[in-house]
Amino acid sequence: MKEPSRIGDRSTSDVVVRLRTHEGRDDWFYCHSFILIEKSKYFGDRLSENWPTCQILDSRNCVEVYCEESDFDHHVNFLRLLYVVIDGSLEDIWHGVKNALGILRVAVKLGCPQIVNACVNYLEAMPWEEAEEDEILKIIPGMGSKAQPILARVQPVNPSALEYMLTEDDDAPLLTADQEVKFEVKECVKGLFTRFNNMLEALLCEPVESAIEKGKMQSFQSYLSDLSWACQILNKLEIMKEFVNSWVGASDKIVLVVEQASSVAEIIETKSKVIEVAAKVLEAIGYGNVILPTAKRFHMVKVWLPFVRVTKPLIDSATTNADGPELKIDGELWQSLESTFVSMVLTLPSEDQAEILTEWLGNEHIHYPDFTEAFEVWCYRSKVAKRRLADILGNHGMANSTL
Repeated sequence: MKEPSRIGDRSTSDVVVRLRTHEGRDDWFYCHSFILIEKSKYFGDRLSENWPTCQILDSRNCVEVYCEESDFDHHVNFLRLLYVVIDGSLEDIWHGVKNALGILRVAVKLGCPQIVNACVNYLEAMPWEEAEEDEILKIIPGMGSKAQPILARVQPVNPSALEYMLTEDDDAPLLTADQEVKFEVKECVKGLFTRFNNMLEALLCEPVESAIEKGKMQSFQSYLSDLSWACQILNKLEIMKEFVNSWVGASDKIVLVVEQASSVAEIIETKSKVIEVAAKVLEAIGYGNVILPTAKRFHMVKVWLPFVRVTKPLIDSATTNADGPELKIDGELWQSLESTFVSMVLTLPSEDQAEILTEWLGNEHIHYPDFTEAFEVWCYRSKVAKRRLADILGNHGMANSTL
């Protein structure tokens, strides 16, 4: 089997990318023309027969790329990413919002749609710090329509829709796992979830009385305990993506099955086990450990927010009742869930944020989760986004007119 090409492999390379700055920095990267041409329009043009001049360096074609010193590392990371298969399974390749934003600038400049799309998907789903948001608002508007999904959460909403509103831890790693171990773990959890999904289907197809008589709700709880344990392992190994996607697909069915529990004690115990797993899944989504499209993130909020709101007072009352079932859920889990929901809501497009916050403001009986922080951020964005974006677009227009 032929070894995959690697950047910097001088023995197989046929082109040198010479990355230079105006401050005098000059680094050579031994690359492969078939990769550069396939993935980048800029390199495709420069290495084509139609390009008027051809530079030779170290007996190879040479393409010079000039950049600012502050963008040098982003250009290096871009070149390395040309050699990576970007299929959505490697979220950690971006190393944070700031780095992804820098790589996006380079990918737009050098015409690489695959990396542009991957950066956009990552930045659209990740929570932003205030400084990162300011940087995004300065840069993204000038990149055209391909980068606009990133700005969905800061777009002005229809004023009539919400006019009244505007007046884990330091634990040591479980183990250091190689790819073979991770594969085996994922396969075992995949089989577990398949059996769990089959039970969901069976419980939904049978009459409620039949499911209760056969004691299947106890088996359902047992599966949830296994899934909660599996979540801890997957999280330590940083391979939560497949599990999260499976849980997202099963969420509606899980909520329906829980409602089949007969006694109050059984309802509380079942919901507490569901909350344990759902909290881990939502945290992975809310903090960008697993990247999901906007529609799926919104769906998860719409499914699990009402569930959590109803479940918390039930569990709180049970923990204060000496005769109630013994539950493991504590205050830290509720605080973590609240922060997770705030983070998830703030990554959604502004219209979706408005829908969720309108419901929260319109019901005085909703005390959990507290969306005060999300509401304040939404108000700030809604009040100033239109003006800031207009100013930025105006500045870009002035700059283009002077070229």
